[in-house]
Amino acid sequence: MSQTAQTTSLAIARAINAGLREALAGDDSVVLLGQDIASLGGVFRVTEGLAKDFGTARVLDTPLAEAGILGSSIGLAMGGFRPVAEIQFDGFVFPAINQIVTQLAKLHSRSAGTMNLPVVLRLPYGGHIGAVEHHQESPEAYFAHTSGLRVVSPANANDAYWMIQQAIASEDPVIFLEPKAKYWQKGEVRLDRASAGLHESLVAREGTDVTLIGFGAMVTTLLQAAEIAAGEGVSAEVIDLRSISPVDFGPIVESVRKTGRVVVAQEAPENASVGSEIAATLSERCFFSLEAPVLRVSGYDTPFPPAGNESHYLPDADRVLEAVDRAMNY
Repeated sequence: MSQTAQTTSLAIARAINAGLREALAGDDSVVLLGQDIASLGGVFRVTEGLAKDFGTARVLDTPLAEAGILGSSIGLAMGGFRPVAEIQFDGFVFPAINQIVTQLAKLHSRSAGTMNLPVVLRLPYGGHIGAVEHHQESPEAYFAHTSGLRVVSPANANDAYWMIQQAIASEDPVIFLEPKAKYWQKGEVRLDRASAGLHESLVAREGTDVTLIGFGAMVTTLLQAAEIAAGEGVSAEVIDLRSISPVDFGPIVESVRKTGRVVVAQEAPENASVGSEIAATLSERCFFSLEAPVLRVSGYDTPFPPAGNESHYLPDADRVLEAVDRAMNY
């Protein structure tokens, strides 16, 4: 007799908290560090309760110094720990770029493979929260462009729970992008086993006419667009990338060869972006299957606007559907 899968309903923030708890309980070398993550539980309360249960020697409050947080994480990793560093907001990561790009990403190669840096950088990112300047950014392209870093982003609670644990278990540094607009979006979490590996893309909704591709918070938007399209007689397949670097192109290519039409969506600006790379790769690999150009829907090539204008900047279901219409009418 098959056993019923053990599941629970959690918000994404609570799922990450639960995943961190599992990692802390299962490995004494796991330590968390960041601004206010022990005393406050972080700005979004993602680490709430962990310092109480595991102590402030393993859940550490740091000074307001992003370069120091990353530098300390690198030193901890060199000393045998598995640090998980939190940057409060996406726009605050840039003071630590030097540590991330010149040290974290390169020391494994520089040491001829003798040194591993199992560091996870947790980074709330993206818009839709009406925040002020520097609190809403999509910096994924900087990290995806940097060899030596793994870059992932969960779109739902189940992936948030499992992917944070998989990231912590990785011997390579992982940039873990958390879609902060979806922190309190609830979903079913399967507690007995992960649905996929850390770097596998998944079909979030099956379809036959057009392939919609995205990651993080954008997956919810694509699913909304697919539901509306279905009412108009268009069957849209939605691919959740999950991993931004490396990208698992297998399921994507299979979908595109079936549908012949593609829309790639992201919150980040279009120029030199993750979406641009996916579009170029699919144009190479699926050229003879494509019935229309690979289309992109993105934020604009401007700084992220003030909160009152973010609805004009960020892609929504309507902008995705406009691209779907263009693809279907070629």
